[in-house]
Amino acid sequence: MPESTKELSDDGCPSYLVHGKVFCFHTAAGGPDAVAPTGERLDDVLMFRVDDLDAKELVLADPRGIFFTTPHFDGYAAVLIRIPDLAQLDRSELRDVVVDAWLTRAHKRVAKAWLAEHEPADVE
Repeated sequence: MPESTKELSDDGCPSYLVHGKVFCFHTAAGGPDAVAPTGERLDDVLMFRVDDLDAKELVLADPRGIFFTTPHFDGYAAVLIRIPDLAQLDRSELRDVVVDAWLTRAHKRVAKAWLAEHEPADVE
């Protein structure tokens, strides 16, 4: 994605940023941001930004139940997915999740230019 960078945390987990703002990251092992309902700390989780809390609720309503949140993300426009569950997304769905996350952080001018070049025109 344009103007995006990848940074690694001290424990080697990648974060993806645009203009210094995170739009996707791999949660750190043992961190507070990904805890299963059983209390188990999850180390195979990706966080994706979403537009707002309404968009978050829509994504969480996915009938496959692969997206989730934790108390750490209450009130924060982001969803979580376990890495093995990415296999339940087809390529276009995964692309949309990444693009949508990037769009939440990209400068509007850059986003508009990228979308004009990469998104299909509306068909009437």
